[in-house]
Amino acid sequence: MNFPFYIARRYLFSKKSTHAINIISGISVGGVAVATMALVVTLSVFNGFHDLVASFFTAFDPQIKVVPAMGKSAPADDPLLNEIRTLPQIDVATECVEDMALAVFNGRQAMIRVKGVDDNFSELTHINEIIYGDGEFRLHAANLQFGTPGIQLAYQLGTGAHWPGFMHVYAPKREGQLDLNNPDAAFVEDSLLSSGVVFSVKQAKYDRDYIITPVAFARNLFSQQGMITSLELRLKPGSNFDAVKSKIKEIAGDKYQVLDRDEQQAETFNIMKIEKLLAYIFLTFILMVACFNIIGSLSMLIIDKKEDAVTLRNLGASNQQISRIFLFEGRMIGVAGAVIGIIIGLLLCWAQQTFGIVRLGDSSGNFVVDSYPVSVHFWDIIIIFFTVIAVGWLAVWYPVRHFKV
Repeated sequence: MNFPFYIARRYLFSKKSTHAINIISGISVGGVAVATMALVVTLSVFNGFHDLVASFFTAFDPQIKVVPAMGKSAPADDPLLNEIRTLPQIDVATECVEDMALAVFNGRQAMIRVKGVDDNFSELTHINEIIYGDGEFRLHAANLQFGTPGIQLAYQLGTGAHWPGFMHVYAPKREGQLDLNNPDAAFVEDSLLSSGVVFSVKQAKYDRDYIITPVAFARNLFSQQGMITSLELRLKPGSNFDAVKSKIKEIAGDKYQVLDRDEQQAETFNIMKIEKLLAYIFLTFILMVACFNIIGSLSMLIIDKKEDAVTLRNLGASNQQISRIFLFEGRMIGVAGAVIGIIIGLLLCWAQQTFGIVRLGDSSGNFVVDSYPVSVHFWDIIIIFFTVIAVGWLAVWYPVRHFKV
């Protein structure tokens, strides 16, 4: 057995001549454990919110979205897109045309984002799981074209889930000059019937702005015949997502961008990652303050064990070996605090996941979830452990080097 480690282990658990040293050592372990526990719980809560928001987007966003790298649109019959469509791992491929327009209904108007999709859109996404109303999601019947707005957009226009008559949609013409004597001629006008339902992604950017229409309607409105603004894909079950995405990027080259769900919502998830990083940094500073207890505990232990150090020297121990004894002592305090803190943190996360102990509000239905969501990620635990070990080990250098052992 390593001689300095053996002696350090005995010092950690043995009774000291001054009882305060045992108390301070316990406080040191407790302080590190509390800071570690806070890191585990806080980062897991951030993960929970990330996964919760991601679950909302999953119902609406495709697994993979291919968009032009330059400009808004691309030819629907582009050979590169055809090659991507025919990959054996692709289960559903939907052509989309999306742009801004003006919606008018019964004197009310709103700027909207028209998303024209193929008939297989319900197979591409989980749209049927987030629709509300008496009807069903549909895009057209014979020559009739239906629109399905977001729930907030329906409220803003006063349509409800089912509106009588037509909703008129306007978009500026892409060619020609504006005639001030006849400004209406500068716009393309088309109309939509109600599908009888609205959708709710529980995200304002969709619920407030979007209306889903047939792709033919969007192409006519935006003068994009034969064009698409995106090709949205769903993979067959069991496909290797990363491998398929890499293959699509290889085919697309520099002409198209290939976006997964996180990349489609890059702004939202980047903000959440920054918030999580800042929380990690702030809690690491608190951990550093907690490690000052290790410095005090180790300093008092060095003073208490000066006579033992003299005895060990007489028995042949080198100064380096004696210094390592106290280095191991401080490091064991850090490791003990890290392990205890991680265990307690994981138990608290389990309790929150199972019982929802910390709730978001007193009244159910006020929030999307009733209690704080929690999701423990393996790599977060590894990072926390090594962060605590690194901070704790650095903290022991000062007393060992400052006090002559």
